[in-house]
Amino acid sequence: MSIHRKGTRFRIALAGTVSVGLVLGVTACGDGDGDSGGGTTASAAAIDCAQFSSYGDLKGKTVTVYTGIVTPEDKPQIDSYKPFEQCTGVTVKYEGDKAFETQVLVRAKAGNPPDLAYVPQPGLLKQLVATGKAVEAPAQTAANVDKFFGEDWKAYGTVNGKFYAAPLGANVKSLVWYSPKEFTDSSYTVPTTLDELKALTDKMVTDGKKPWCAGIASGEATGWPLTDWMEDMMLRLSGPETYDKWVNHQIPFNGPESTAALDAVGTYLKNDKYVNGGLGDMKSIATTTFQDAGLPITEGTCSLHRQANFYAANFDKDTKVAEDGDVFAFYLPGKDAQTKPVLGGGEFVLSFANRPEVQAFQTYLSTDTWANAKAAISSGWVSANSGLDPNKLTNPIDKLSVTILQDKNAVFRFDGSDQMPAAVGSNAFWKQTTSWITGQDTKTTVDNIEKAWPK
Repeated sequence: MSIHRKGTRFRIALAGTVSVGLVLGVTACGDGDGDSGGGTTASAAAIDCAQFSSYGDLKGKTVTVYTGIVTPEDKPQIDSYKPFEQCTGVTVKYEGDKAFETQVLVRAKAGNPPDLAYVPQPGLLKQLVATGKAVEAPAQTAANVDKFFGEDWKAYGTVNGKFYAAPLGANVKSLVWYSPKEFTDSSYTVPTTLDELKALTDKMVTDGKKPWCAGIASGEATGWPLTDWMEDMMLRLSGPETYDKWVNHQIPFNGPESTAALDAVGTYLKNDKYVNGGLGDMKSIATTTFQDAGLPITEGTCSLHRQANFYAANFDKDTKVAEDGDVFAFYLPGKDAQTKPVLGGGEFVLSFANRPEVQAFQTYLSTDTWANAKAAISSGWVSANSGLDPNKLTNPIDKLSVTILQDKNAVFRFDGSDQMPAAVGSNAFWKQTTSWITGQDTKTTVDNIEKAWPK
């Protein structure tokens, strides 16, 4: 699997993110079964180990973890395991590898898998389960997922009716970046429906602006931001059930639903009145890197940029990313103010061993205890765990993302192209939408992607 797959691109985009704090704060609440209770905050040097008692004495045991999460993001991951290691006696051996998505399959097929792997795509998860080397998650891990994540997330860790993997981290892609100052100065209001988003865009045009800025250049992966745009529109216009059918090719890629979704993207990105603020004309979208695409917001030459929460890492370190800052984001609205479709991604903890120490650590990673401990020492990391306290997050965009994920009306769907066969999701989909943004018509585009689907 290419390093340009979106799970890995997420990590690359965060290369500038800084870990917050070297001393791990842990709330002494919740035990291995995910129950929450009262407690106080303790440092790594003075942990209340009572909360880890249900995991037993694991002294002398070792658990190996293999992942694509590498420097600098690996440090807060490793630090977040210290309370578990100190209180149970287990040793967690962490291996980060940029070639993870290829090598984990190689290792599984060769009979040399790690104890636990952090898998960034449901499709790769299915491939790993198909090797016959993966083992089902323990009952307590499944219970934690039922309690803290719900059906949407559990489904992505389930293969052929069996539950294998709990979610770890998450990202939110359904965001629009903007300038809070511009909105205040121009009396603009954050839209709560797609119609309001269109009306806001037209108002900005009336005010003499080119509202939207966009860029899809990403080396061999050029085009991937367009797939996110289209997936967001599929969710909003056709709903999550139809989205699932589309992703699984139960309806054709060139059907009326996906045609309407791409046309909806074109309403914004193929309109010279709307794009490409601060960067050029419509065709400049294809030559502008995705890292640079939203930066004109801070220069006052662009007003709106649709991109995920991890885009925050691309702004200059002196840029204040906050609701009262230089730049912030709002939720990309649905058709109405009540429905809250959320497009995103994340990792899943898959086990290849059922030893007690492996099951214990896998279960710990599914608890609210771990999620809150990890959040306390990280910036640029969030989880869909409903037990995660948003107030523990010091980064405003992280807090916004968790608030969106925890909304009672939120319906989460994983990035579609990362679930499609590689011939489509990381090939035809990218290439054909790139041709589309430079002039190819919608019908030809969706027809060509449909033809690429493996028979």
